[in-house]
Amino acid sequence: MTLAIVLLAAGQGTRMLSKKQKILHEVGGKPMVTHVFDTAVSISDIPPVLVVGPGETGVQALFAERARYVVQPEQLGTGHATMMAQEMLQGQTTQVLVTYGDMPLLKAETLARLAQIQAETGAAIAMLSVWGDPASSFGRVVRDENGRIREIMEAAQAKRHPDAAKLLAIREQNAGVYCFDAAWLWANIHNLPLRQARSGHEYYLTDMIELAVQQGLAVEGIITEDADECLGAGTRAELVEVEKAFRRRANARWLAQGVTLVDPDTTYIDPDVTIGQDTIIWPNSYLQGQTAVGEDCIIGPNAIVRDAQIGDGCTIEQTVVNGAVVEAYSVISNQ
Repeated sequence: MTLAIVLLAAGQGTRMLSKKQKILHEVGGKPMVTHVFDTAVSISDIPPVLVVGPGETGVQALFAERARYVVQPEQLGTGHATMMAQEMLQGQTTQVLVTYGDMPLLKAETLARLAQIQAETGAAIAMLSVWGDPASSFGRVVRDENGRIREIMEAAQAKRHPDAAKLLAIREQNAGVYCFDAAWLWANIHNLPLRQARSGHEYYLTDMIELAVQQGLAVEGIITEDADECLGAGTRAELVEVEKAFRRRANARWLAQGVTLVDPDTTYIDPDVTIGQDTIIWPNSYLQGQTAVGEDCIIGPNAIVRDAQIGDGCTIEQTVVNGAVVEAYSVISNQ
Protein backbone atom coordinates (compact mmCIF):
# COMPACT_ATOMS: atom_id res chain seq x y z
CA MET A 1 0.00 0.00 0.00
CA THR A 2 1.19 3.51 -0.76
CA LEU A 3 -0.15 6.43 1.24
CA ALA A 4 -0.41 10.06 0.16
CA ILE A 5 -1.35 12.74 2.67
CA VAL A 6 -3.26 15.85 1.64
CA LEU A 7 -3.17 18.82 4.02
CA LEU A 8 -5.97 21.33 3.54
CA ALA A 9 -4.18 24.65 3.98
CA ALA A 10 -6.05 27.14 1.81
CA GLY A 11 -8.27 28.76 4.43
CA GLN A 12 -7.41 32.34 5.24
CA GLY A 13 -8.81 32.18 8.75
CA THR A 14 -10.74 35.42 8.58
CA ARG A 15 -12.04 34.86 12.11
CA MET A 16 -8.48 35.33 13.37
CA LEU A 17 -8.67 38.97 12.24
CA SER A 18 -5.03 38.73 11.25
CA LYS A 19 -2.82 39.70 8.33
CA LYS A 20 -1.20 36.29 8.72
CA GLN A 21 -2.74 33.09 7.39
CA LYS A 22 -4.43 31.02 10.09
CA ILE A 23 -2.17 27.97 9.89
CA LEU A 24 0.95 30.12 10.22
CA HIS A 25 0.00 31.22 13.73
CA GLU A 26 2.27 29.52 16.23
CA VAL A 27 1.60 26.69 18.63
CA GLY A 28 4.48 25.54 20.81
CA GLY A 29 6.84 28.01 19.19
CA LYS A 30 6.19 26.86 15.61
CA PRO A 31 3.57 27.58 12.92
CA MET A 32 0.78 25.14 13.67
CA VAL A 33 0.89 23.63 10.17
CA THR A 34 4.49 22.58 10.88
CA HIS A 35 3.32 20.10 13.51
CA VAL A 36 0.81 18.53 11.12
CA PHE A 37 3.39 18.44 8.33
CA ASP A 38 6.00 16.73 10.51
CA THR A 39 3.43 14.13 11.56
CA ALA A 40 2.54 13.47 7.91
CA VAL A 41 6.18 13.07 6.92
CA SER A 42 6.72 10.57 9.73
CA ILE A 43 4.14 8.09 8.37
CA SER A 44 4.50 8.43 4.59
CA ASP A 45 7.46 8.26 2.23
CA ILE A 46 5.62 10.48 -0.26
CA PRO A 47 5.95 14.26 0.22
CA PRO A 48 2.67 15.71 1.54
CA VAL A 49 0.44 17.62 -0.84
CA LEU A 50 -0.63 20.99 0.53
CA VAL A 51 -3.75 22.62 -0.88
CA VAL A 52 -3.11 26.37 -0.74
CA GLY A 53 -4.97 29.50 -1.75
CA PRO A 54 -4.18 31.65 -4.80
CA GLY A 55 -1.14 33.86 -4.33
CA GLU A 56 -0.19 32.10 -1.10
CA THR A 57 3.54 32.32 -0.31
CA GLY A 58 3.94 31.81 3.45
CA VAL A 59 3.31 28.06 3.52
CA GLN A 60 5.40 27.42 0.42
CA ALA A 61 8.28 29.44 1.88
CA LEU A 62 8.01 27.37 5.06
CA PHE A 63 8.34 23.94 3.44
CA ALA A 64 9.87 24.74 0.04
CA GLU A 65 10.70 21.50 -1.83
CA ARG A 66 9.81 19.25 1.11
CA ALA A 67 6.17 19.37 -0.02
CA ARG A 68 4.12 19.53 -3.18
CA TYR A 69 1.50 22.22 -3.72
CA VAL A 70 -1.81 22.59 -5.53
CA VAL A 71 -3.92 25.74 -5.61
CA GLN A 72 -7.60 25.97 -4.70
CA PRO A 73 -8.66 29.00 -6.75
CA GLU A 74 -11.95 29.51 -4.90
CA GLN A 75 -13.00 28.71 -1.34
CA LEU A 76 -15.66 26.13 -2.22
CA GLY A 77 -15.29 23.77 0.71
CA THR A 78 -13.28 20.77 1.84
CA GLY A 79 -14.54 18.53 -0.94
CA HIS A 80 -13.49 21.06 -3.56
CA ALA A 81 -10.10 21.50 -1.91
CA THR A 82 -9.51 17.75 -2.06
CA MET A 83 -10.49 17.69 -5.73
CA MET A 84 -7.53 19.98 -6.43
CA ALA A 85 -5.12 17.17 -5.53
CA GLN A 86 -6.60 14.68 -7.98
CA GLU A 87 -4.46 15.54 -11.01
CA MET A 88 -1.27 15.24 -8.96
CA LEU A 89 -2.16 12.02 -7.13
CA GLN A 90 -4.52 9.96 -9.28
CA GLY A 91 -2.92 6.62 -10.15
CA GLN A 92 0.09 7.32 -7.93
CA THR A 93 -1.06 5.86 -4.59
CA THR A 94 -3.49 3.31 -3.17
CA GLN A 95 -4.56 5.45 -0.19
CA VAL A 96 -5.21 9.15 0.32
CA LEU A 97 -5.39 10.57 3.85
CA VAL A 98 -6.92 14.04 4.13
CA THR A 99 -6.59 16.29 7.16
CA TYR A 100 -6.39 19.96 8.14
CA GLY A 101 -3.38 22.20 8.57
CA ASP A 102 -4.77 23.70 11.79
CA MET A 103 -4.87 20.48 13.87
CA PRO A 104 -1.35 20.44 15.35
CA LEU A 105 -2.10 17.88 18.07
CA LEU A 106 -2.85 14.95 15.75
CA LYS A 107 -0.62 12.01 16.62
CA ALA A 108 1.35 10.03 14.08
CA GLU A 109 0.14 6.75 15.59
CA THR A 110 -3.49 7.83 15.15
CA LEU A 111 -3.05 8.62 11.45
CA ALA A 112 -1.05 5.43 10.91
CA ARG A 113 -3.81 3.41 12.59
CA LEU A 114 -6.43 5.06 10.39
CA ALA A 115 -4.48 4.08 7.27
CA GLN A 116 -4.01 0.57 8.62
CA ILE A 117 -7.75 0.14 9.26
CA GLN A 118 -8.58 1.25 5.72
CA ALA A 119 -5.99 -1.09 4.23
CA GLU A 120 -6.97 -4.12 6.30
CA THR A 121 -10.73 -3.77 5.77
CA GLY A 122 -10.70 -2.52 2.19
CA ALA A 123 -13.23 0.13 3.21
CA ALA A 124 -13.93 3.01 0.88
CA ILE A 125 -13.26 5.34 3.82
CA ALA A 126 -11.80 5.08 7.30
CA MET A 127 -12.61 8.14 9.39
CA LEU A 128 -11.58 9.55 12.74
CA SER A 129 -14.14 10.56 15.35
CA VAL A 130 -14.09 11.84 18.92
CA TRP A 131 -16.43 11.89 21.90
CA GLY A 132 -17.68 15.47 22.03
CA ASP A 133 -19.94 17.81 23.94
CA PRO A 134 -23.59 18.13 22.83
CA ALA A 135 -22.96 21.86 22.32
CA SER A 136 -20.09 21.18 19.91
CA SER A 137 -20.19 22.48 16.34
CA PHE A 138 -18.64 19.25 15.02
CA GLY A 139 -20.67 17.08 12.66
CA ARG A 140 -22.46 14.12 14.25
CA VAL A 141 -21.57 10.55 13.28
CA VAL A 142 -24.90 8.89 12.51
CA ARG A 143 -24.91 5.09 12.76
CA ASP A 144 -27.61 2.58 11.85
CA GLU A 145 -29.18 0.01 14.19
CA ASN A 146 -26.23 -2.34 13.59
CA GLY A 147 -23.66 0.29 14.52
CA ARG A 148 -22.50 0.94 10.98
CA ILE A 149 -21.68 4.51 9.99
CA ARG A 150 -24.46 5.88 7.80
CA GLU A 151 -23.64 9.56 7.37
CA ILE A 152 -22.11 12.66 8.89
CA MET A 153 -24.71 15.24 9.84
CA GLU A 154 -23.20 18.72 10.05
CA ALA A 155 -24.31 20.59 13.17
CA ALA A 156 -26.00 23.30 11.12
CA GLN A 157 -27.96 20.64 9.19
CA ALA A 158 -28.85 18.81 12.40
CA LYS A 159 -30.35 21.97 13.89
CA ARG A 160 -32.78 22.20 10.94
CA HIS A 161 -33.66 18.50 10.98
CA PRO A 162 -37.03 17.26 12.38
CA ASP A 163 -35.04 15.05 14.79
CA ALA A 164 -32.73 17.92 15.76
CA ALA A 165 -32.68 17.15 19.48
CA LYS A 166 -31.81 13.50 18.91
CA LEU A 167 -29.11 14.26 16.35
CA LEU A 168 -27.45 17.02 18.37
CA ALA A 169 -27.32 14.73 21.39
CA ILE A 170 -25.06 12.28 19.54
CA ARG A 171 -21.70 12.34 21.33
CA GLU A 172 -19.66 10.66 18.59
CA GLN A 173 -18.51 13.53 16.43
CA ASN A 174 -16.53 13.89 13.23
CA ALA A 175 -12.88 14.97 13.53
CA GLY A 176 -12.58 15.75 9.82
CA VAL A 177 -9.74 13.28 9.17
CA TYR A 178 -10.26 10.59 6.52
CA CYS A 179 -8.28 7.85 4.82
CA PHE A 180 -9.75 6.95 1.43
CA ASP A 181 -9.27 4.12 -0.99
CA ALA A 182 -7.59 6.28 -3.62
CA ALA A 183 -9.20 4.76 -6.71
CA TRP A 184 -12.67 5.06 -5.18
CA LEU A 185 -12.04 8.63 -4.01
CA TRP A 186 -11.04 9.96 -7.41
CA ALA A 187 -13.85 8.07 -9.17
CA ASN A 188 -16.48 9.58 -6.88
CA ILE A 189 -15.40 12.95 -5.54
CA HIS A 190 -16.94 14.87 -8.42
CA ASN A 191 -20.33 13.43 -7.45
CA LEU A 192 -20.44 15.54 -4.31
CA PRO A 193 -23.52 17.77 -4.09
CA LEU A 194 -23.12 21.53 -3.90
CA ARG A 195 -24.58 22.61 -0.55
CA GLN A 196 -25.64 25.93 0.89
CA ALA A 197 -23.08 27.29 3.36
CA ARG A 198 -22.62 30.50 5.35
CA SER A 199 -20.34 31.98 2.71
CA GLY A 200 -22.23 30.71 -0.35
CA HIS A 201 -22.14 27.16 -1.69
CA GLU A 202 -19.62 24.46 -0.87
CA TYR A 203 -18.71 20.84 -1.54
CA TYR A 204 -18.44 19.04 1.80
CA LEU A 205 -15.97 16.18 2.06
CA THR A 206 -18.26 14.70 4.72
CA ASP A 207 -20.75 13.85 1.97
CA MET A 208 -18.32 11.19 0.71
CA ILE A 209 -19.54 9.07 3.61
CA GLU A 210 -23.10 9.05 2.30
CA LEU A 211 -21.91 8.34 -1.25
CA ALA A 212 -20.03 5.26 -0.05
CA VAL A 213 -23.02 4.02 1.97
CA GLN A 214 -25.35 4.49 -1.02
CA GLN A 215 -23.02 2.25 -3.03
CA GLY A 216 -23.12 -0.43 -0.33
CA LEU A 217 -19.48 0.11 0.58
CA ALA A 218 -18.00 -0.02 4.05
CA VAL A 219 -17.12 3.06 6.05
CA GLU A 220 -14.91 2.26 9.03
CA GLY A 221 -14.29 4.53 12.00
CA ILE A 222 -11.93 4.81 14.92
CA ILE A 223 -12.55 6.97 17.96
CA THR A 224 -9.54 8.76 19.40
CA GLU A 225 -9.10 8.44 23.15
CA ASP A 226 -7.38 11.82 23.27
CA ALA A 227 -9.91 14.55 22.47
CA ASP A 228 -7.10 17.13 22.30
CA GLU A 229 -6.00 15.57 19.00
CA CYS A 230 -9.08 16.99 17.32
CA LEU A 231 -8.68 20.56 18.50
CA GLY A 232 -8.41 23.08 15.69
CA ALA A 233 -7.68 26.79 15.82
CA GLY A 234 -9.97 28.96 13.74
CA THR A 235 -10.12 31.89 16.17
CA ARG A 236 -7.73 33.50 18.64
CA ALA A 237 -9.68 31.96 21.51
CA GLU A 238 -9.39 28.49 19.97
CA LEU A 239 -5.68 29.09 19.41
CA VAL A 240 -5.29 29.68 23.15
CA GLU A 241 -6.98 26.35 23.91
CA VAL A 242 -4.79 24.51 21.40
CA GLU A 243 -1.69 26.08 22.91
CA LYS A 244 -2.74 25.03 26.41
CA ALA A 245 -3.36 21.46 25.26
CA PHE A 246 -0.02 21.39 23.47
CA ARG A 247 1.77 22.52 26.64
CA ARG A 248 -0.08 19.97 28.77
CA ARG A 249 1.05 17.18 26.48
CA ALA A 250 4.64 18.41 26.29
CA ASN A 251 4.94 18.91 30.04
CA ALA A 252 3.45 15.49 30.79
CA ARG A 253 6.13 13.97 28.57
CA TRP A 254 8.92 15.70 30.52
CA LEU A 255 7.46 14.64 33.85
CA ALA A 256 7.46 11.06 32.60
CA GLN A 257 11.12 11.38 31.63
CA GLY A 258 12.43 12.38 35.04
CA VAL A 259 12.24 16.18 34.88
CA THR A 260 10.58 18.06 37.75
CA LEU A 261 8.18 20.86 36.78
CA VAL A 262 7.22 22.67 39.98
CA ASP A 263 4.23 24.32 38.29
CA PRO A 264 3.49 22.87 34.82
CA ASP A 265 0.82 25.52 34.21
CA THR A 266 3.49 28.26 34.14
CA THR A 267 6.24 26.28 32.41
CA TYR A 268 6.70 26.68 28.65
CA ILE A 269 8.92 24.23 26.78
CA ASP A 270 9.22 24.33 22.98
CA PRO A 271 9.15 21.01 21.09
CA ASP A 272 12.80 20.98 20.02
CA VAL A 273 14.15 21.52 23.55
CA THR A 274 16.01 18.69 25.29
CA ILE A 275 16.29 18.36 29.09
CA GLY A 276 18.43 16.04 31.18
CA GLN A 277 17.25 13.85 34.04
CA ASP A 278 16.72 15.34 37.53
CA THR A 279 16.60 18.91 36.28
CA ILE A 280 14.12 21.08 38.19
CA ILE A 281 12.19 23.80 36.42
CA TRP A 282 10.57 26.42 38.62
CA PRO A 283 7.50 28.55 37.74
CA ASN A 284 7.40 31.21 35.03
CA SER A 285 10.19 29.64 33.02
CA TYR A 286 10.51 29.46 29.24
CA LEU A 287 12.77 27.04 27.35
CA GLN A 288 12.65 28.05 23.72
CA GLY A 289 14.02 27.20 20.29
CA GLN A 290 16.93 24.76 20.06
CA THR A 291 17.80 24.84 23.76
CA ALA A 292 19.54 21.86 25.37
CA VAL A 293 19.59 21.60 29.17
CA GLY A 294 21.81 19.09 30.94
CA GLU A 295 21.14 16.95 34.00
CA ASP A 296 20.72 18.15 37.59
CA CYS A 297 20.06 21.77 36.60
CA ILE A 298 17.81 24.32 38.32
CA ILE A 299 15.99 26.58 35.87
CA GLY A 300 13.96 29.46 37.21
CA PRO A 301 11.91 30.84 38.65
CA ASN A 302 11.40 33.58 36.05
CA ALA A 303 13.99 32.37 33.55
CA ILE A 304 14.01 32.58 29.76
CA VAL A 305 16.48 30.26 28.03
CA ARG A 306 16.49 30.57 24.25
CA ASP A 307 18.65 28.67 21.74
CA ALA A 308 21.20 27.96 24.46
CA GLN A 309 23.36 25.02 25.54
CA ILE A 310 23.24 24.53 29.31
CA GLY A 311 25.73 22.12 30.91
CA ASP A 312 25.01 19.73 33.78
CA GLY A 313 24.39 21.10 37.24
CA CYS A 314 23.74 24.71 36.24
CA THR A 315 21.49 27.15 38.09
CA ILE A 316 19.75 29.82 36.00
CA GLU A 317 17.21 32.03 37.74
CA GLN A 318 15.48 35.34 37.10
CA THR A 319 17.44 36.01 33.94
CA VAL A 320 17.52 35.67 30.15
CA VAL A 321 20.05 33.41 28.44
CA ASN A 322 19.96 33.85 24.68
CA GLY A 323 22.14 31.90 22.25
CA ALA A 324 24.84 31.18 24.84
CA VAL A 325 26.86 28.16 25.89
CA VAL A 326 26.84 27.81 29.69
CA GLU A 327 29.55 25.64 31.20
CA ALA A 328 28.61 22.88 33.67
CA TYR A 329 27.92 23.94 37.28
CA SER A 330 27.63 27.63 36.39
CA VAL A 331 25.28 29.91 38.33
CA ILE A 332 23.53 32.74 36.49
CA SER A 333 21.17 34.99 38.42
CA ASN A 334 19.97 38.59 38.48
CA GLN A 335 19.52 38.49 42.23
